[in-house]
Amino acid sequence: MTVFAAGAVCWRVVDGKVKVLVIHRTAHRDVSLPKGKVDPGETLPQTAVREVVEETGLAVTLGVPLGMTNYTMPNGREKVVHYWAAEVTDAAVLASSFLPNGEVAALEWLPIRKALGALTYERDAEIVERFRMLVDEGVTRTFAVIALRHAKAVPPYQFDGPDASRHLTERGRGEAKSIVPALASFGPSRIISSTAKRCRQTVEPLSKTLHLDVKTTDAISQDAFESGDDGIREVVGKRIRKRITTVLCSHGPVLPEIVREVALATGTASRVSASRAGDLPVAGFSVLHLSVDRPGSGIIAIETHVPQ
Repeated sequence: MTVFAAGAVCWRVVDGKVKVLVIHRTAHRDVSLPKGKVDPGETLPQTAVREVVEETGLAVTLGVPLGMTNYTMPNGREKVVHYWAAEVTDAAVLASSFLPNGEVAALEWLPIRKALGALTYERDAEIVERFRMLVDEGVTRTFAVIALRHAKAVPPYQFDGPDASRHLTERGRGEAKSIVPALASFGPSRIISSTAKRCRQTVEPLSKTLHLDVKTTDAISQDAFESGDDGIREVVGKRIRKRITTVLCSHGPVLPEIVREVALATGTASRVSASRAGDLPVAGFSVLHLSVDRPGSGIIAIETHVPQ
């Protein structure tokens, strides 16, 4: 049975140079990247954030996905580890409560070249090499537009009233709660929702968890989209100009257009493949990673997550 795990390439700028974090593990006597196994009920992004905190004391949010490694453990089981880049703020460093322990003996911030030489395993070095590509391209610091489809709602044929008043089912309410940890892993600081009740209900648990107000707008509603009166381009354009991670909660027919507008606004070459990220199941979301410093350089990476 395959073991799944997740971790991060934690990085920060020190004296104008990018440095990455390696950990010296106590029992294994090796140098590696912070990571750990998925706990029951966890999503991979949630695991990555938790493991970084547990092993280093550093609170992070996730940036660009860096792919995965797989290898066979001594017991013969396959292990698959997913990684993200994660910028570490000065505040997080100051707030870290790390002390040497039975799992991690020490933390070390190293320039990328030195980190590559220090890591014990080639598979870890390959992940750091992928991160170095971002540095070389000048797109290390990122923000995201998160396109979220509302959770399961009462079907139209079972609802007597305006479509915008349809509410979530019991399953939908469960989905809205279950996706909060994964969404929170990317550190959104803004939540924007269609005015439809099913969308507002979907982001309510996230709003409460992150203590963020929800801005509602008809501009990304299904009614406005179908009547041709939407304001998707304006909403997306503003989010990209603000350069902060934002959740946009909308509807199945609208989300491909939201993703397409992100691709257009950022000069993404393959807009057709990007728009597929808007084809989401209920309570599914796609994270579109964009450069803070070079927002016109296109979508750097897209990842899609669905409820478990």
